[in-house]
Amino acid sequence: MPYSIIEIETTQTLPTLMLSEAENGVALIVRRNGRPIGFMMRSLPSTQTVAPDELAQWIAQAVGTKLIQESLKEELLPPIAQPSFPSVTVAICTKDRPDYLARCLETLLQLQLDGQPSPRFEIVVVDNAPSNEQTKEQVDLLPTVRYTREPRPGLDFARNRAVQEATGEILAFLDDDVTVDRHWLDGLMEAWAENSDAAAFTGLVLPYELVTEAQILFEQRGGFRRGFEKIRYGQALKGSSLYPCGAGIFGAGCNMAFRREILLKLGGFDEALDTGAPLPGGGDLDMFYRVIRAGYPLVYEPRYLVFHQHRRDTKQLRRQYWSWGLGLMAFVVKSSRTDASRRVQFFRLVLFWFQTLIQQLFRSVRGRHTLPPDFILAELWGSVVGLLGAYSRSVRRTETIRKQFS
Repeated sequence: MPYSIIEIETTQTLPTLMLSEAENGVALIVRRNGRPIGFMMRSLPSTQTVAPDELAQWIAQAVGTKLIQESLKEELLPPIAQPSFPSVTVAICTKDRPDYLARCLETLLQLQLDGQPSPRFEIVVVDNAPSNEQTKEQVDLLPTVRYTREPRPGLDFARNRAVQEATGEILAFLDDDVTVDRHWLDGLMEAWAENSDAAAFTGLVLPYELVTEAQILFEQRGGFRRGFEKIRYGQALKGSSLYPCGAGIFGAGCNMAFRREILLKLGGFDEALDTGAPLPGGGDLDMFYRVIRAGYPLVYEPRYLVFHQHRRDTKQLRRQYWSWGLGLMAFVVKSSRTDASRRVQFFRLVLFWFQTLIQQLFRSVRGRHTLPPDFILAELWGSVVGLLGAYSRSVRRTETIRKQFS
C-alpha cells in the first residue's frame, strides 16, 4: 500500500498528480520558495488523477493560513541580518549500517562541498562498537569525512566521543537513517541568526519513504513531526503545567544540534541512556531537558529538515513504541532523582502519560484510534518497565562496560 511522496512548490504552477496502479495514496510536502510549510496525506484509489484545481483546494484547506502568513512575511519583514556563523561539526553515530550511512553521507556531502573551494563544515563518523571494518573502509574513501571509533557499545558513548572529537563550535547530530534536505544547513544558519543565544536546535523530520503499512501507520499518527512553526523554548511555556518535563515536545534526536561548549559544561550525554537493546532511548530527552533547566533557550526550526527512514515492518514499529515508553520513563526516573524541585511535575507527567495511553487503548479497541491496540499496549508495557528500575539497571550495566574498557 505505498504512498507516493511528492513535493509541491506553491510559487510554481501546480502539477497534475497521477497515481500508478501500485500506489494507494499521496503524501504532499508543501513548500513556498523552498521553505516547508505543510505536510498532508491522502488515501486515493490507484490510477486516480488529481487535477491542479483539486490540488489547490487540498492545499488551501490544509495550509492556506500558513501560506498567507509566509507571503506576508516575505512582503513586510526585512531580510534577517546574518551574523558571523560559527564553525560546525556534523556527527553521525552509526553501528554496522553502511548502506544507511552511505545514503546519509551522499546528501550531506552535497551541502558540505556545494561548489566551495573548502568544506563548509566538518563531518565526523563515530563507529560504535562495530563488528567489522566495513564502515571504516567506506569512510576512508571520503577525504572530507573523518572517522573515529568508540569501542564502548551505546549511542550516548558514541555521542560523547563526538563531543570530544569535534572541532566546531556547533555540534549537529544526525542518525545514519536520515537524509538531509537541500536547505538543511540554511535552516540551521537561519535558526542561529535569529537566536544566537540558544544552546540547542532541533528541526523538522519528514518520512523518507511510505511504502509499507507500518510506515504509513506511523506517519498517520504524526511521525516525528513537531509542526511548521518556529518555536523558541525558554524557561516557561504558557498553558503547560508540565513544562519542561515532557521533553518530547522539543524535537527528535535524529536531527539536533548544540553549542559544543554547553555540552561540555553540562558533562555530556548520560551514557546510561540510549544504551541499545536494553534501553534504546531517553538520551535526547535528557539533554533537551538539561539544556532548558540550565537556563538556555532551545529553538525548533522547520527549515532545518531531514527525511527519516521509518521502520518498515509492524514488528519493528511495535518495538519502537515499546522503546518510547521505556526511554521516556527512564528519563523521568533519572530526572526526578537529580532535579528534586521538579519531582511533583514528573509525578503528574507519569499520571498524565498513563491516563492518555489507557484512553487511547479504549478508543483503539472500539475502532476509534488510528493505532492498533497491541501498539498502545507495547508503549504501556515499555512505560511500566521504565518505571520499575530500568534506569538503575542501566546505570549498573554502564559501569560494567566502563570497567571492561578501562
